[in-house]
Amino acid sequence: MFENKEGQAIPEVTFRVYQDNEWQDITTHDVFDNRRVIVFSLPGAFTPTCSSAHVPRYNQLANTFRENGIDEIVCVSVNDTFVMNEWSADQEADNITFLPDGNGEFTAGMGLLVDKADLGFGKRSWRYSMLVNNGVVEKMFIEPDLPGDPFEVSDADTMLEYIAPDKSVPASVSVFTRPGCAYCSKAKKMLQEAGYEYEELLLNRDYTDRTLRAVSNASSVPQVFIDGQLIGGSEQLEQWLANK
Repeated sequence: MFENKEGQAIPEVTFRVYQDNEWQDITTHDVFDNRRVIVFSLPGAFTPTCSSAHVPRYNQLANTFRENGIDEIVCVSVNDTFVMNEWSADQEADNITFLPDGNGEFTAGMGLLVDKADLGFGKRSWRYSMLVNNGVVEKMFIEPDLPGDPFEVSDADTMLEYIAPDKSVPASVSVFTRPGCAYCSKAKKMLQEAGYEYEELLLNRDYTDRTLRAVSNASSVPQVFIDGQLIGGSEQLEQWLANK
């Protein structure tokens, strides 16, 4: 079992980061002093669960976390700064700070440096998340000590439930559009005015007509999806919003 560090100070280390064509030293004091910071740590950049679920959801919920008193969301991995920089760009996760723990010093100080030599990874971080308040661990979610790479409790939704248990989770909204579509512009404007953040998918860039037919059984755009439900075009969206 891994030790839960709640009530303890985080380790004092310096992260070596390459930004704006120069090396920078970022200390734990720079990141954590007099601030509430969420940290989530994972086995490695570009690995499947980390890229498909862990990072994207924290990025999606970043504004909600900020509304509830969080100053910064930090992703830590035992990778060098160049790998972390490329991963950040690939993920388009602008709401998250990626800190490279290349030597594993921070992770070792948290007692969560594990041997993944069987995968050719060497020493890596066990998956966990924590809320750090002014340099002290307030809450910690450590994945169970099971074979493989469990992902059960360190996710963004679990952290949000702890920080703001009465806060409703923002809806997940996607809009299939095409360039020059007036009805698409109308739908996006309605979503914006109603306070919904959305992801836009453009025809022949993000999807094809075949994909649109497969997921919505329609060929016209826009097609709006909210929390897994097909709402439809701009007229259907207008009706759906009026009934909310």
